[in-house]
Amino acid sequence: MIVYGINPVLEALRSGRVKTLRVGERSGGRLPEVLALAREHGVPVRRVPVEALERDSQRGVHQGVVADVEDVRSYTIDDLVRGAAGTPLLVVLDGIEDPHNVGAILRTADAAGVDGVIRQTRRAAALAGAAAKASAGAVAHVRIADVVNIARALDELKEAGVWAVGLAAEAGTPYDAIDFTAPSAIVLGGEGSGLRRLVRERCDFLATIPMRGHLNSLNVSVAAGVTLFEALRQRNVKASGSAVPRVK
Repeated sequence: MIVYGINPVLEALRSGRVKTLRVGERSGGRLPEVLALAREHGVPVRRVPVEALERDSQRGVHQGVVADVEDVRSYTIDDLVRGAAGTPLLVVLDGIEDPHNVGAILRTADAAGVDGVIRQTRRAAALAGAAAKASAGAVAHVRIADVVNIARALDELKEAGVWAVGLAAEAGTPYDAIDFTAPSAIVLGGEGSGLRRLVRERCDFLATIPMRGHLNSLNVSVAAGVTLFEALRQRNVKASGSAVPRVK
């Protein structure tokens, strides 16, 4: 697995997953920080021409560093639910294929402290390269469960007591009327097509983010951020002893 860019490589180094490191012949900017951390972790470093970095990163924004990293450990749904720090809060990706969106969602998921992300192995963006760069290194920290079928994964979540909340532009319930203080999985559909029919039918609730402008939806990574931080807001309110909304 290839990871490139300062922040993604730094986080991969901190997680102990980097096997080898390649850096440009010049060490400007924050590269000394990367090199110091590589030495601390005993990671071999090789100086290479910039053309090699361009090739390895497929002309991505490598910032002078490319790392060979161990593949991300795959978890089961049961691992995510049982390993939750408190009341489970999960994200489910239903066919999101743009690596920049996947990376942005992982970055937000890490910032929101989610307990894991569930994604389908088919029709899913690779976690290396552009997705890792867009995640700003969060791919090294977010726990990810790869599944064969998202609809069946939602059934498994229900058996574990987790409510599935699908985001859909045409839904009648505003997202902030959902009770996210319960064990929750926020289900995000693919770019353009949204939630697939079987996945939509498996959701316990469908919710929408009301739009006040001329467009009827948000980018999927932005929608993930809006909804996840509403979930955090509600959980903080509950922790303070106040009442929160609940849709039944």
